[in-house]
Amino acid sequence: MSQSSQQGVGYHDHSFGEHQRKPGELRTLLVVLLTAATMILEIAAGLAFGSMALLADGLHMASHTTALAIAMFAYVYARRHAHDERFTFGTGKVNSLAGFTGAVLLVIFALFMVFESVKRLFAPISIAFNQALVVACVGLIVNGLSVVILGHRDEGHPAGDHGEVDAPGYGPAGPLRETVHAQGDHHAHDHNLRSAYLHVLADALTSVLAILALLAGKFGGLFWLDPVTGLVGALLVAHWSIGLLHTTSRVLLDRQGPEHVCAEIRAAVEALEGSVVTDLHLWAIAPRMYNLMLVVTTSGSDTPERVRQRLPGGTGIVHTVIEVNRQ
Repeated sequence: MSQSSQQGVGYHDHSFGEHQRKPGELRTLLVVLLTAATMILEIAAGLAFGSMALLADGLHMASHTTALAIAMFAYVYARRHAHDERFTFGTGKVNSLAGFTGAVLLVIFALFMVFESVKRLFAPISIAFNQALVVACVGLIVNGLSVVILGHRDEGHPAGDHGEVDAPGYGPAGPLRETVHAQGDHHAHDHNLRSAYLHVLADALTSVLAILALLAGKFGGLFWLDPVTGLVGALLVAHWSIGLLHTTSRVLLDRQGPEHVCAEIRAAVEALEGSVVTDLHLWAIAPRMYNLMLVVTTSGSDTPERVRQRLPGGTGIVHTVIEVNRQ
């Protein structure tokens, strides 16, 4: 009859650095305030001067202000609930959820651009070039400034690859278990900041394309170029959005971690003769932060502590549960 060791149970901090204010939070707040101020100014000016171009761009700004506000809310929510024990592995996925939501909104925005562009290709409308150019230039300045603010290198969670052993348990036979929480330095990709950045980049792109098309229409009579540039912009926005949907959904759906990381772990653990990995689960709990559950069968004297020491560094593993079964 096999014996199973029982590990002591203590308090484990599962915040993984989410309680700290991220650099992207302040930058996103600045862009939200800038975009909201521009939105209010354009809507007020449009109503005061009877300009539909200004009013339409102000309402367009409102949609992006909403998306950026969602990103800001995610930062605050994740930070304030970082120590909430109801979140088993912390609030890192709030970041990815906000990024996924932002990507969905971008797809909707791209579809709307396609609809409007196709409609104007077959039913051209009169364009007030001077007013439209002023609005497009204002939009480009605001969005260009927002791109600069959000475009710095994004930094993520201060967590590392290896850490202290909380409570290992050892038995003469049967499974040996150990739980490890890493506490070091690790920079993760911020899906939330990426989503906000893509929103303002998409807006800046549409402003540039709009200015080029308006100039071509005003001075060259190329009126068809306006809807065509709208279609080009929509395709680029859709391409960026699908990429963000792919990366965020991997985290949200607990997809198995990168194959090369799993292979590195398996090779490192099985480097000791007699030890074989019989079960391996590696999944993201935040962008590029992974939880590892590992079961090893050994015919020798391998232990969870020894297995942990053989794990490769630089893999982004911040939480580890290791079980060793003796043959």
